[in-house]
Amino acid sequence: MVDFLQALVDGVMLGATYSLLGLGFTLIFGVLRRLNLAFGPTILVGIYAGSHLSLAWPGALVPVVAVTVAGALLAGVYVERFSFRALARQAPVVSMISTFAVWMQLQELVSLLSPSRTMPYPSPVWLPAVAVGPILLRSDGLLMWSGATLIMLALFALLYRTRFGTTIRAVADSSEAATLMGVNVAMVGAAAFLVASAVGGLAGVLIAQSHQQVTPYFGLWATVKGMTAMLLGGAGSLPGAVVGGLALGVVETQTLWHFGGQWRDLVSYALLFLVVALSPRTRWGSGL
Repeated sequence: MVDFLQALVDGVMLGATYSLLGLGFTLIFGVLRRLNLAFGPTILVGIYAGSHLSLAWPGALVPVVAVTVAGALLAGVYVERFSFRALARQAPVVSMISTFAVWMQLQELVSLLSPSRTMPYPSPVWLPAVAVGPILLRSDGLLMWSGATLIMLALFALLYRTRFGTTIRAVADSSEAATLMGVNVAMVGAAAFLVASAVGGLAGVLIAQSHQQVTPYFGLWATVKGMTAMLLGGAGSLPGAVVGGLALGVVETQTLWHFGGQWRDLVSYALLFLVVALSPRTRWGSGL
C-alpha cells in the first residue's frame, strides 16, 4: 500500500506538468480547430536557449527561465505566422502537415547550434525533500506540482475572469458568431497561440529542471505527452486537459513501479488508443 501511494503521489506531481502541455494543445485546438504538431519543438527551442544562457552565465536561474519562455514565444510566433495564419484558408490537415515540417526545422536548428546532443539545464538545488509519514515528496516533484498548479490557476483566471478570456472562449464556441459580434478572430487566434506558447515554455522549465538536461528528442516527447493529455480529457476541454494530464502521470508512475520502465510508454499509448477507439465522437469538445 505504501508503494502504491508513493507511486500515486509521484504520478500526480508528474502529471501536473503533462496537464500544462495538454492545456497548451487545447488552447490552440479549441480556438483554431487545428492541431499544432510543432508545439513540443517550440518548447524545445526555449529550453535550449535557456540552457545556452546557463552555460554562459552559471547561477542566473531567473534570466534562464525568462530566456526559456521568450524562446518558446518566438518559436510559437514563427509557427503561428507560417503554419496557421498563412494557411488559414486551407484545410486543417494542411496546417497540421505544415507544423510537422516546422517541427523538423526547429529540431534540426537546435541540433546544429548546440555543442552537444545533451545540454544541461539548471535546477534549484536548495529545495529540500519533504517526508509525510512513509511518503517522500521529492524536491523536483514538489516544484513541478506547485509551479504547474500556480500556472494553471493563473491561466484559468485569465480565461474565465477577464474580458480577454471571454473573447477567446467566444471564438472557441463559434468563430462565425464571434465575427458577427465584431471580434477579430485572427487576432484572437494569434493571442491564444502566444498564451499557449508561454504556458508551454513554463512547462518546459519545470520539466527540464527536473531532468536537469535536454536532448533534441524533447520536442517529440512533449508533443506526444501533451496530445495524449488533451485527448484523454477530451479535445477542446480545458478541465479535461488537466484531468487527462494527471491521469497520464498516474498511469505512467504506477506502470513504472509495478512493471518497469520498459512498459511505461507502451501502457500510456495503449490507454490513449483505447480512449480514442472506444469513444471517438465524445472525445472532441465543442469549446473551452
